[in-house]
Amino acid sequence: MTLIQPSPEMQLHIRGELNEDEDTRDSDLEHIKDWLSKQPHLPHFDDDGRIMTFLRGCKFSLEKTKRKLDMYFTMRAAIPEFFTNRDVNRPELQEILKIVRIPPLPGLTLEGRRVIVMQAANKDVLHPNVADGMKLVLMIGDIRLREEVTGVAGDVYILDASVATPAHFAKFTPTIVKKFLVCVQEAYPVKLKEVHVVNVSPLVDTIINFAKPFLKEKIRKRIFVHPDGYESLYQYVPKDILPEEYGGYAGPLDAIHEKWVKKMEEYTDWFKEQEDIKTDESRRPGKPKNYDDLFGLEGSFKQLVID
Repeated sequence: MTLIQPSPEMQLHIRGELNEDEDTRDSDLEHIKDWLSKQPHLPHFDDDGRIMTFLRGCKFSLEKTKRKLDMYFTMRAAIPEFFTNRDVNRPELQEILKIVRIPPLPGLTLEGRRVIVMQAANKDVLHPNVADGMKLVLMIGDIRLREEVTGVAGDVYILDASVATPAHFAKFTPTIVKKFLVCVQEAYPVKLKEVHVVNVSPLVDTIINFAKPFLKEKIRKRIFVHPDGYESLYQYVPKDILPEEYGGYAGPLDAIHEKWVKKMEEYTDWFKEQEDIKTDESRRPGKPKNYDDLFGLEGSFKQLVID
């Protein structure tokens, strides 16, 4: 199983953290569906499960859920390099999956949080298309919108910097990083609780300083660097859900990764169907959103400082 669902006891905890009221959640769902049906620029979207995931990720704030859903469909139109040709069997994506591991782990932390590991397998291999790598991350994100059936209490990321080199770093331009982080932060119902950087090198500080201008302030404060092994990581993520590469008991990371590759293969037809699920800006009430409205890249370049 790629995602173990929370136990009934943990579900109670998660519902409390997400402000989920069993007496009102169905009416909240109907409210959002009714709102969606009245937005001329938004696509037909009859997916109760995904809408509920948005509600949970927005702690059942109806207005925030509307903003997130609007941005979700907007990003799909604005960044086609992330949301088209999402066939994991394409050679370009297969090549990335041979050298990068990006799986959510099956288990949950004691707080009900999902842990995602990001690890490159070979420092000597450079893939030219960073956008395709980000595409794969968002493909997994879209699967999770459907398969986190009862919700989780947020996400925890483990970023393994063991093979990070200046040549890898140079592939990540401010433009592509800004697009990706705006998309993740504004268009997905992600409650990012912690980011843990392990196997650090001197380059890590440069990478973090590079990304910080594009991150919300509360997320900047949730980045933890572990320079001396994994013992300090275990204070946040228990060993029983970590892969054996990090001293855990959940089996090898490669096996978890391969299950996710197969999962993406199973979703091939669905990803194709989703390509038309996006905004039609010509029909948006008021002023259509343009590239500068969404990304404001010029302003971000001015404040970007790399030590």
